[in-house]
Amino acid sequence: MLASAFVILASAAAEESAFLRLACTFQLLTLSPYPCLSLSSVASLITLEVKTSRRTLLLNVTPEVQQIVSSSAIASGVCHLYVPHTTAGITINEADDPDVARDIEATLDRLIPHKGPYKHAEGNADSHIKASLVGSSATVLIDNGRLVLGRWQGIFFCEFDGPRSRHLLVKLAHDP
Repeated sequence: MLASAFVILASAAAEESAFLRLACTFQLLTLSPYPCLSLSSVASLITLEVKTSRRTLLLNVTPEVQQIVSSSAIASGVCHLYVPHTTAGITINEADDPDVARDIEATLDRLIPHKGPYKHAEGNADSHIKASLVGSSATVLIDNGRLVLGRWQGIFFCEFDGPRSRHLLVKLAHDP
């Protein structure tokens, strides 16, 4: 049930979201060999696969995370988000104006340039630094089956070494 509900949300969200501007398509991994975002679940841990299109990119994943929450039986609890990568992260910030995300991307790139006097030999030291500053996890409260976010807030997957295929782990926990 969760998978089919996600496909419906993904199609609707693609028409009105920044994902369309990034020329991404939402489909489940089983339906497309090149999804922008796909969903799989093992027990209570859900993995969103995120395909990024630029080296530095803040991608609003709020609709997909909300769909996971809505498809669960959890009315009240917490949603834990974790990015298991050393050059990507997760943050909550303004989602209403896409220029805010672009400003964050540009500012991080300006403050921590790609080329610098870094010792890390792989050429992505800046990506590790940015990911460390942004962080790899976030927690959002759930109330009445909805994410508790401020009026303008959204959840952003933060890519700093793309384009790549990444994972965002989502774990829901209900209140006792």
